[in-house]
Parts: sequence; structure tokens; C-alpha cells
Amino acid sequence: MKISTVILAAGQGTRMHSSTPKVLHRIAGKTLLEHVIQTAKQFSQLSPIVVYGHQGEMLQKTLNQTDVIWVHQPEQLGTGHAVSQALSHIPEDHQVLILYGDVPLISHVTLSKLLENTTKNALGILTAHAHNPQGLGRIIRGPKNKIIKIIEEKDATEKEKQISEINTGIYLVPASYLKKWLPKLDNHNAQKEYYLTDIIEMALHENISIIDTQPDHAEEILGVNTRHQLAQLERYYQRQQAKIFLQHGVTLMDPHRFDVRGDVVIGQDTTIDINVILEGDVKIGERCVIGPHCILRNVTVGNDVEIRAHSILDGAMIDNECIIGPFARIRPGTKLAHKSHVGNFVEIKNSSIGVESKINHLSYVGDSQIGKQVNIGAGTITCNYDGVNKHRTTIGDYVFVGSNSALVAPVTIHDGATIGAGSTITRDAPPNQLTLSRERQKTIENWQRPVKAEKER
Repeated sequence: MKISTVILAAGQGTRMHSSTPKVLHRIAGKTLLEHVIQTAKQFSQLSPIVVYGHQGEMLQKTLNQTDVIWVHQPEQLGTGHAVSQALSHIPEDHQVLILYGDVPLISHVTLSKLLENTTKNALGILTAHAHNPQGLGRIIRGPKNKIIKIIEEKDATEKEKQISEINTGIYLVPASYLKKWLPKLDNHNAQKEYYLTDIIEMALHENISIIDTQPDHAEEILGVNTRHQLAQLERYYQRQQAKIFLQHGVTLMDPHRFDVRGDVVIGQDTTIDINVILEGDVKIGERCVIGPHCILRNVTVGNDVEIRAHSILDGAMIDNECIIGPFARIRPGTKLAHKSHVGNFVEIKNSSIGVESKINHLSYVGDSQIGKQVNIGAGTITCNYDGVNKHRTTIGDYVFVGSNSALVAPVTIHDGATIGAGSTITRDAPPNQLTLSRERQKTIENWQRPVKAEKER
């Protein structure tokens, strides 16, 4: 079956009370529209067609790296009118899968069922039973339980409003039918719009089979019209993600306090504590322990890594058996080699830390190359920025840097060097030698500590 996908995304979304178009609001870090586009791309080699209207420039700017065909609907005259704008981009022999930019969580499984159930010359429709169908189009069934009509609520009688089966708006229709039917639509209804739902009666008139399919989960077909609905779908999505990880051998201390906001892979026997956020492309190995309140963004973590509470890792590569935190900040461009340690209140940026090296307390390391089995004392900083340019610090193997040292880049600390505590190093330190820079300590005899003057009466 040859498929073209059309995503309707022209609505204004006034109930969101936002200057951002509705379909650019986010679930799990991705826009609603991106969720639908990613799903659509699984069914066709052709780029999805996105029909836009409201604030189209913002849509295209936000998703400018996304492979789609943009089609403008200058006037929002209804769903039938919106689909008609896309017809010139659809080959005659294709089936058209119609989706919605504000229905973000429709699943690949459910759409596959729709495609499998719908024969080539039939019209496929996704319906669902809603506990509260208010505001939604109702499915009208006739003899032998066949669908004979879809009625919009504003046009429905009181009896029809009692029907719980609703139209999701998702269809699979031969392109040839759409090109024949859509020009015949009229707007003789309460909303004065050209309803896509009217093609159901046209199909029946031509004795074309209408085949209905239902989703596996009701949340899949829910649209986002309000912030409350957005929050509901966010939590549903996160529950589903947590369920998948639990099924694949990951321990989540509380699945309700776990957030995935990107593409995440987690190895078996890894344990994740509460309020951990995983953003972007994240790969976590096996047998890792992620403490509470951590954020991991665009990172790769090896096996047997421990990330302690309140640590933030961003754009980093972490090798096996490293220990990080608590309260550590690992910034983009950082690479931690096997068994390296980064402790509490340590910040590392754009630096490589060698095998079994340790930076355990209250330090800043930026734009640095650090060798193996190096020990960086508490309070050490690499002074990498001169106010205009960044400079690199190079530290060899087996170096010991005493506490409260400042390494002023560009500078090299050679293998085996020791830097005395409290030093400011501005020149290269030779290998296997002690280098320090301090004022000689002295004591001033007969010195008197100043006292406050008595207050005038």
C-alpha cells in the first residue's frame, strides 16, 4: 500500500491562552507536531504534508530542520477544506492517512491496525468510546451496526448527543476518492465549515465499504486544546515510558516521579531514584545507579557508573565505573575516563579527565586535558578565560595538585609533578618536581587586634 500522510495543524488554539501556536507546545520535550511527524514518517517514504495556518512562520522556523512539505491554509474553513489544500501533493494511486498536529500520542500500533484492517478500495476510520464525549463528533450506526454518518455535536439532536462513540478524525482514504469528494463538500451546518466527516455519507452513497478500527488506549486519540489537557497527556506519556523501562529490567524507585524528554536507552539492572530528568539523546549502560534529583541531557554513560544526588550532566561522555557527585555539574565537551571520580560541588567543562583521576571537592576545571591517576585538590581552578579568549590547561599523568591552587592557562603541568597547596601557577611545571608559589609566612610581633570605638554618649 502506497501511503501519503497529511497532518492538519492550522488551528489557532485560543484556549491555550498563549502566543505560541498550539502545536508548538511540548510533551516530553518535543512539540506536539513533532510527535505526529515522527509517527507519520513510519508509514511513508514521502515527506509528511503539514497543513498550517495560524503563525505559520513560527512553525516553519521552529521545525526548520524537519523534513516535511508545508502547505498553507490561509483561511481556516474546516477540516475538509484543509485536506483539499494538500491534494496537489498527493499521487493519485496513494492511500491518504489523515492525522492531526494536536493529537500527539497516536501510536504506531494503532495506525498499523487501521492500515491492516482497511482494504485498498475502502474508507478506514478510527473511532473510540469516550466517557465524556462533549464537544466531539458522534458516530451514527445503522443496520448491522454499520457506520452511516458522523454528526458534529453542534448539529446533533439531544438523542445523538447521548452516543458515546466518537469520531477521532483520523482516516485512511484513497486519494482518488478525496479528489472526487472534497470539491463537493458544502458548509450548510452550524459552524459554516466544510466538514471532512461528510465524506462518510458520500462513501455510503457510492456503496464503498467503511471499516472502523479502535485504538488500544483512549489517551492516544485525545487532542490538546487546553493546558490541563497538555498536562494530562504529559503524565500519560511518562507513565507509558516508565512502564517500558520497567519491563526491560530498569528499576525506577517511583515510576510517577521519572521524566523522559527525548530518546533514551537504559541498560538492565540500572536503578534510577526519584525526580530524575532525562533529556535529548541519553544512553545509560548496565548496573548504573542514578541518585535523586539528577538531570542528564545528551549524555552517554557507561556501565557501573554512580551518579549521586543533585548532579547535572550535559553533553558529556562518561566511561565505565565512574563516580560523580553529589551536586556535580558536568558541562558539554567533557569526557570522563574509566574509574575517574568527580565529587561534590565540582564543575567540569570541555575537558578530558583520565583513568582513575580524582577531582573530589569544590573545584572548577575548564578547557583542560588531564592524564591518568591525577589528584586535584579541593578549591582548585583552571583559569581558562582571560576576558577575551579561552586557553587550555594540560596536566600529565600522576600529577598531584594541592588544594586552593589556581592554574593560569595556557599552562602545562608535566607528568608526576606536585603543585603545592595555595599556589598560583603561571608557568609550566616540570615533571616529578614540587612547584609552588607562596609568600613566605611571617608573624608580626606585638600586633594588636583592632577594637571598636566606644559609642559617643
